[in-house]
Amino acid sequence: MNGHAGPRLAARAALARAWLSLDRFALAPASAMPLAALRIGLASVLLVQAAMVGPALLELYGRSGILQGPLNDLLARTDLVRIGSLIDRLAPLGVGEASIVTGTGALYTLALVALLLGWRARAAAALAWLTHRMLMMTADSTNYGADNYANIFLFYLVWMPSSAALSLDRRLARVPIGPPATTRLSLRVVQLHLCISYLASGLWKASGEQWWNGEAIWRSVMLPAYRQVDFSWLADHPWIAVIAGWLVVLVEAGYAFMIWPRRSRRIWVAATLALHLGIAVFMGLVVFGALMAVLTFAAFGVRADRAAPERCPRAHPALESPWAPPNAG
Repeated sequence: MNGHAGPRLAARAALARAWLSLDRFALAPASAMPLAALRIGLASVLLVQAAMVGPALLELYGRSGILQGPLNDLLARTDLVRIGSLIDRLAPLGVGEASIVTGTGALYTLALVALLLGWRARAAAALAWLTHRMLMMTADSTNYGADNYANIFLFYLVWMPSSAALSLDRRLARVPIGPPATTRLSLRVVQLHLCISYLASGLWKASGEQWWNGEAIWRSVMLPAYRQVDFSWLADHPWIAVIAGWLVVLVEAGYAFMIWPRRSRRIWVAATLALHLGIAVFMGLVVFGALMAVLTFAAFGVRADRAAPERCPRAHPALESPWAPPNAG
């Protein structure tokens, strides 16, 4: 009996320590500032995108636009959340296509404004997500990475307490005074999602030759669809494209590992922001570059210090390990 007691106690102690570490990682009290930064930044970028798309709203989403109704229907993945389906159902009531498309766009914009201000933030996020989804599914062939990421993180904001800071809901006392218990867990969801995304992207790039020999960089800045600046001089200095490709692979593949330690976190946040600034400036993908920069900045660039003791007397002690990320979220 005594011979087995020691290993059992050691195993229980190890499990208790593991559970405590997990509890601290996922549930320790945290400031809602990172989630507020995510809400404000995401809404701001999408409002800029809406302003850019607004003049061509009917051409992009109308059944008589660039892609005619039958072709749009053929390319669609679903009929459940498309403006075309809404047009068909409301036509017997005398509601015209232009009114439905314009109304959907206006509703989406108003939802983003409410989300930006933090007024009824969760309801605003739900409405913004639903209308954004409708617009995506209506013009499915025009979607790219920025649209997919935006829709995912709008959905996250439906469930996250992003209005606990920098919001009208907070100012109007519609939310609790202290940070909600789900704040840290919500932040971890965002952080882990980004880590998985960047790791997958980095490994995919590393598996081919184009990012090692500079071809991917050359094509990115020279293809007519993306060319913003004349980089033809790279032909005389191919080593620059090669090094740039290596750096992109390093930043993305190393993101999931190097953004957690305190000593390398700022470097990796800055490198990631620089990467997306380059994408915005040199490839013209302004919305994508700004959106991805906002996600990383909110998740890892905004401090998530635990709540003050008087507001949260049961707060967990901060993790002291150099690998523990509570101060950055």
